[in-house]
Amino acid sequence: MERDLSELQKRIGYKFKNTELLNLALTHSSYANEHHSQAKCNERLEFLGDSVLGFITADHLFRNYNLPEGQLTKLRASLVCEQSLKIFAQEIGLGEFLLLGKGENSTGGRERPSILADAFEAVIAAIFLDGGIEKASDFVLRFIAREDHSQEAFKDYKTLLQEIVQKNPEEVLEYYLAGETGPDHDKTFTIEVHLNSNVIGRGEGRSKKAAEQEAARQALELMGV
Repeated sequence: MERDLSELQKRIGYKFKNTELLNLALTHSSYANEHHSQAKCNERLEFLGDSVLGFITADHLFRNYNLPEGQLTKLRASLVCEQSLKIFAQEIGLGEFLLLGKGENSTGGRERPSILADAFEAVIAAIFLDGGIEKASDFVLRFIAREDHSQEAFKDYKTLLQEIVQKNPEEVLEYYLAGETGPDHDKTFTIEVHLNSNVIGRGEGRSKKAAEQEAARQALELMGV
């Protein structure tokens, strides 16, 4: 498969001195297995990238948010979870540059969350090895520094709403996907929260989780909470 790695480097915002590191970061184990000893895979880079990502994220949150340890831990977990990393990977079109085995490629591997998240971590490691922690930080902070991590944004509206509804065991609370718009790398989801089949909140977000939180917030507002 012919790939223009110079295009990917533009999207990443970093030019590699050793492009073989980038190529390795994009090599899935299914491709390496098909080519036996001719290719290594990105699993070792993923291992390193996970730690580099965790450090950069923890450092950013510690320096910028005066929150207790428990909330910092939860924030970091939400930023580096598979779903978040998949979205980050899609934003730079990482899937189109991956080297996948024939089977993985034919079954939608380029959009598989686990593969995209792992490759994103591997790319972080490749940047770190090629250019150091500063360059790796520049790349990671493009994604995590734009998020709103204020205490207001951190409120778990879904849990609060659930706790209120549970006081009346006969009440049934459910969330429904009402719609989604936009391309795969930039989707907006619309979620409705129903109480006994009545719509009590409607929210939009870049992820289903975020849309559910907004729907729950609206429901709480309707209840006067």
